[in-house]
Amino acid sequence: MRLERPSLPDAELLLYHDFIAADEQQLLLAQLSDEVDWRQDRIRLFGRECLIPRLQQFQGEPELSYRYSGLLLTASPWHPRVADLRRRLAQLEPTPFNCVLLNLYRDGDDSMGWHSDDEPELGTDPVIASLSLGAARDFVLRHRQDPTQAKLTLRLEPGSLLLMRGPTQHHWQHALPRRRRVSAPRINLTFRRILR
Repeated sequence: MRLERPSLPDAELLLYHDFIAADEQQLLLAQLSDEVDWRQDRIRLFGRECLIPRLQQFQGEPELSYRYSGLLLTASPWHPRVADLRRRLAQLEPTPFNCVLLNLYRDGDDSMGWHSDDEPELGTDPVIASLSLGAARDFVLRHRQDPTQAKLTLRLEPGSLLLMRGPTQHHWQHALPRRRRVSAPRINLTFRRILR
């Protein structure tokens, strides 16, 4: 496992390459694709309701819920393989993650728009652990307050783990843009801690 520390002002990023070995991440991708009860929710954007351009599921401790973009998600029980990944994460990151948002990007037409993971229930300076399975995709960050700051593009390879710590969510937005040439699926698991 190789650690990279992308340099970004007002942020702390740690990118672990090969956190999950190639053969295991392929198995995980297939298993989660088949066994998770994926859903495509609707959110309100600019005054109109639309389908989000990906599938998702929220898992975590009993009775946890997570709200973003006017959408309320109630936690499904941990999938055994996802619970195992959480235990493995604890060896690198002391944050006691109690939930995870899983996103399934079916191909390069599925995406995630600009946002920060800064919902009040995540507290100040939340730690987000983002694990990638399947197709490699570009992950782009832009500064929220200073448009003169250059954007940063990270190529998130299968099996990689990106930790976003400290003031990252306060100062930066991130997105997963459409990539028409990508035909394979990608699953992203973003572990987080909701404060009760």
